[in-house]
Amino acid sequence: MFLKTLFFVLPLIVMAGQSVSVSADTTMSLNISAADAEAPISLTLEDLDAMPQVSFTTSTIWTDGVVEFSGVPLKALLESVAADSTTVEMVALNDYKVAMPLAQLEDSAPIVATRMNGAVMSVRDKGPFWVVFPYDEDAKYQTETIYSYSIWQLNRLEAVD
Repeated sequence: MFLKTLFFVLPLIVMAGQSVSVSADTTMSLNISAADAEAPISLTLEDLDAMPQVSFTTSTIWTDGVVEFSGVPLKALLESVAADSTTVEMVALNDYKVAMPLAQLEDSAPIVATRMNGAVMSVRDKGPFWVVFPYDEDAKYQTETIYSYSIWQLNRLEAVD
């Protein structure tokens, strides 16, 4: 009996001491749809990387310490697909959604972050895409409304209205 238990428990002990590597899923895409478009547009990480990029460092209420985020400004992203609307509805992988008036968009904030500290974000780390503001830059980015727009695990943008 002791040997059977040992053979069962020993591999678990050995596995517990090993580090597990989780790689980001670069096949994830961001789907963008508009009321006047024929079909949604699907952008891969590579598509987003080919667009103008913004980077900034900031602390967040969801992470420890200061983090560097980089990605595409949401305003530039919506302009690139000619989304003609007054509101963008942002939807996460778990179907959580929030609507943001396009009047809130600035040229460089928020961004659709594709990387955190230079690494592509996995779903486990709030990826593949995360709407992020430079929270430390100005008190206007430290409100409950702005925090509610900071949707992670983003996978759909829907231009509405």
